[in-house]
Amino acid sequence: MAAALNGVRVIDFGQYMAGPMAAMLLADHGADVIRIDPPGGPRWNTPANATWNRGKRSIVLDLKQAADVETARQLVAGADVLIENFRPGVMDRLGLGHAALMKDNARLIYCSLPGFASDDPRAQVRAWEGVLGAATTAYRPSPEAGTGRPVYTAIAFSSAYGAFLTSVSVAMALNARARSGLGQRIEVPLFDATFTAMGARGMKVHRFPEVHPPFNWSRQVQCKDGRWVMYVANNLRHPAFLKATGADAWIKAVLSPQELGQRFSALFSQRTAMEWEAFCAEIGTECVTCNTSAEWLEHPQAIATGMIQEFTDPELGTFRGPGINSRLSETPGSIRSPRPKLDAHRSDILAELAARPAAVAAAELPSAESLRAALQGVKVLDLCIILAGPACGRTLAEFGAEVIKIDDPRRNPLRFHHDVNRGKRSLLLDLKSEEGRQILWRLIDGADVILQNYRKDAAARLGISYEAVRARRPGIVYASLNTFGQMGPYAGRPGHEQIGQAVSGMQMRYGGERPVTAPFPANDYGTGLMGCYAVALALLEKQRTGRGQHVDTALAYTATMLQSGLLQGHAGKQWNEPRGQDAVGSGPLHRAYEASDGWLFLGARAVDLHNCSALADLASTSGTALEEALQARLRERSVADWVAVLTSVGIGAHAVLGDMERLMEDPLVVGRGLSITREHDVVGPVTTTGPAIRLSRTPLVPGHPATKPGSDAASVLAEIGMGAELDRLVRERIVVVDGVEAGV
Repeated sequence: MAAALNGVRVIDFGQYMAGPMAAMLLADHGADVIRIDPPGGPRWNTPANATWNRGKRSIVLDLKQAADVETARQLVAGADVLIENFRPGVMDRLGLGHAALMKDNARLIYCSLPGFASDDPRAQVRAWEGVLGAATTAYRPSPEAGTGRPVYTAIAFSSAYGAFLTSVSVAMALNARARSGLGQRIEVPLFDATFTAMGARGMKVHRFPEVHPPFNWSRQVQCKDGRWVMYVANNLRHPAFLKATGADAWIKAVLSPQELGQRFSALFSQRTAMEWEAFCAEIGTECVTCNTSAEWLEHPQAIATGMIQEFTDPELGTFRGPGINSRLSETPGSIRSPRPKLDAHRSDILAELAARPAAVAAAELPSAESLRAALQGVKVLDLCIILAGPACGRTLAEFGAEVIKIDDPRRNPLRFHHDVNRGKRSLLLDLKSEEGRQILWRLIDGADVILQNYRKDAAARLGISYEAVRARRPGIVYASLNTFGQMGPYAGRPGHEQIGQAVSGMQMRYGGERPVTAPFPANDYGTGLMGCYAVALALLEKQRTGRGQHVDTALAYTATMLQSGLLQGHAGKQWNEPRGQDAVGSGPLHRAYEASDGWLFLGARAVDLHNCSALADLASTSGTALEEALQARLRERSVADWVAVLTSVGIGAHAVLGDMERLMEDPLVVGRGLSITREHDVVGPVTTTGPAIRLSRTPLVPGHPATKPGSDAASVLAEIGMGAELDRLVRERIVVVDGVEAGV
């Protein structure tokens, strides 16, 4: 079966992580990706290139030479997509800017992933990953640390989210192009992209501050064998767990949080980690061992799902690494070839140039459909809960889809409603009733896409499995998003963000000897984006063939891809990346330093110190001596002074921000639409993050504030000819319009 992007040609100018990873996600689904490297190869020589450059073809071009620039122009003239992640202005100076190239090729989708946006005052700052992490509160320590020091994480949230959002944007732009005939320019700044990872952490319902329970039943606990598990209590306390362990007596005794914590720890010390895993799986609650990343490479669930696969690379030899994230049943992705040797395809690529037909200029295109949004006219039913699935539906709405959010009226409150359900209409429908299911089927009859994040086989028990829906609606795109995927020994287990982090090694990486939850719910929102990518690919295929398909992704898949810069298990591999709550960076020239009034992050190359008069005398120093000398020197001035000095000479630097609420109030962030505060008709002002992607022809919109749960029942029912039945359905509690709250 042909892959969804078969026939799509991508020119990949990307360096470091974000650009190459975005192009890899396209190559995984059939795109012909031509990778352009400078003489000497990629700017970052990392084993992760074996993952990020798989499935591509290679040509070396020196873009400082006019002849090679002309070759690049010719390649782009026959391409569908261009990806670059230089600082703003670099491609223009090379003669490869979007205005000129898109004039010659009106169907081109030109995608830029700068660290900071072209209209951001920091546009020319060297946005190393550490610098971006400092700018986006990624280095907040866990509350238990108590040191106030920033905590560096080797997981590149900004770059990974830039890649996720780019793959989604390109797939959406291809959908739009299939209808309009025109390409467009896309910009996905990595700073902006990180706000998508923050998600609900950036939300504020101003009149109703978040209330934390006195005792959090969801926590990491050490077991009899010394291993840690992540236990997550569904609905705060899982009745089956309490009854089976005798812990229900603790509730009746009204113990203090301290006493509850002590008893909880004592309980888990009675069994090994794997015994607790098996016990919780049997009773249907959430618990996994907190693995290391190395253990995840060998984990039976990772292997069974193909999220970890074995590859052969020309440099690493045999290694284990990440597999395909977004899965499609009819047009499945595949890893078609290993990373190519440098310049391996030069002769073939140059030969193809001579035979390729000329590009089409905008003036030569026939008139086609005019679109305001990429998914204009697409109807989506969103049956998901919590974050990942609803975030997928929210993103589809931002791209222009009409989304109806269907919730169970027994779930009260609806957590994160204001964050993930903006731009949707809300219907509270009892799917356990026969008439509720019949109403759902009438809605399905008019839908193009269904989203659900039930555990494996739960949809079948409701009678709405993919097979059942496809029998009635062959063209349906049906998306399943869950924790562990649709196959393997853990497929039927429940899970949330913390479970995905724990099983894949993220918590042990961030915490060190004791697991700690990472600063962003990045698996949830990343899974929402990868589900959105799969839906966009399936809709593109549907435009060509009319057929629908089942697509799926999972939190564990996203956790793997977030760590794709680190998850290459090969001969000689040393798991020595920075980890733990004492980490401040990856080396003397990529770490946080304390200035006279706070912390800043420094990102530099060794040669950069020569260009900075305030640090030039340290240029001949290295290792621990350089780290100590820099710390002593940087303490002499304020954060603002050092950031100004360093960035003026091309060294990456940024204040380390730790207060997310202050970041969300920053005028620059608000002005860029990354933080939006709007009046809600029930709860007053609500602040959420906004869309991070910019498309020139079909721009994203944040959508209206999330409506009161159930308030759209009348309009939704009227569209299926049941408007007159509303009062009866409300009386019989099949439809609910009042009483369910939007949780914070």
